[in-house]
Amino acid sequence: MKKIKIAIDVSPLKDANRFRGVGSYTKNLVDALQRLVKEDKKYSNWQISLIENCKPASPAGGLKIENFSVVHYPYFNPFFLTLPKRGNVPIVVTVHDLMPLKFPEHCPPGIKGKLRWFAQKNRLKKIDAIITDSQNSKKDIVEIIDYPENQIHVIHLAPALNFEVIKSSSILQSIEVKYGLPKEFVLYVGDVNWNKNVPGLVKACEKIDIPLVIVGKQAVSKDYNMAHIENRDLVWLQNKYKRRKKKLFLLGFVPTKDLVAIYNLATVYCQPSFYEGFGLPVLEAMACGCPVVSSNRGSLPEICGKAALMFNPQRKGKIGDALQKIIENKKLAVDLSKRGLIQAKKFSWRKTAQETLNIYDKLCRS
Repeated sequence: MKKIKIAIDVSPLKDANRFRGVGSYTKNLVDALQRLVKEDKKYSNWQISLIENCKPASPAGGLKIENFSVVHYPYFNPFFLTLPKRGNVPIVVTVHDLMPLKFPEHCPPGIKGKLRWFAQKNRLKKIDAIITDSQNSKKDIVEIIDYPENQIHVIHLAPALNFEVIKSSSILQSIEVKYGLPKEFVLYVGDVNWNKNVPGLVKACEKIDIPLVIVGKQAVSKDYNMAHIENRDLVWLQNKYKRRKKKLFLLGFVPTKDLVAIYNLATVYCQPSFYEGFGLPVLEAMACGCPVVSSNRGSLPEICGKAALMFNPQRKGKIGDALQKIIENKKLAVDLSKRGLIQAKKFSWRKTAQETLNIYDKLCRS
């Protein structure tokens, strides 16, 4: 039986992306694919190899791209040359979203970025299949790139298995003490880019007088260009933090084990974004039994279903109104918590891996 060799470029696990959504996606996908290929007998002749920047991750492998049946790049940056020129091997690319192209006024590429985008776009149009996280992102890809709709496959992400309800009060108490968390707080997990609308959330929490806890490496970063337009919200947040340390908690990067406990401790999780290609933290929060309030923009309605209290982030006061409803109405909070647990179970990395393998298989056959 002929060996089917799949190469996955794991470069995002070797740079700053490992702390971000792209790194999380790459790691969870690789783990799930390797597990599925090992456990399912119909994939006994399949082999998953990890490469970096078109090279094998293990120098002992001595492999070349041409030796593979399919190559998968699980990331895409419009303004950097992350894709190789088209060869003879079928290529799959995951395009999580095209937010920088959809909102260029907030993510100016510069002259070099525009030139790279021209090259990236041409290369992307020649690859064999695109995987994207949501129907919302698929719509953007069709509109912006003019890529064939039937070659774009929507495959949802999922919370990792360790995001769950913690019943041990001692574990929760130890994390509460470790990070000096208040008894009641709003939680946000992620970057501090324009689309995330973090200033809107900070102002809403300030108005209704409830502490806000922000988890994410970027929120506490120091080595960045403070004058760059894309860092305006980060500069604003760090300045606000200096004046509101008793009500605003910037935890930076948090190990997954601790993050699960923080989701469990939170009074409510809020995703205030102006735009999202997916919105994985809302599912992580739901899987931990934390009630969710979320923006109704981008992919978030698709991911949240009826398990979150939705609001329009562009209407003044709506974030605070939604948060206050959860904080004051315990019955609603419990109801959303139950709905969230059901919603989160609809997503799994095994399902993500299976749907990804189906695309590899289709390309191998064609």
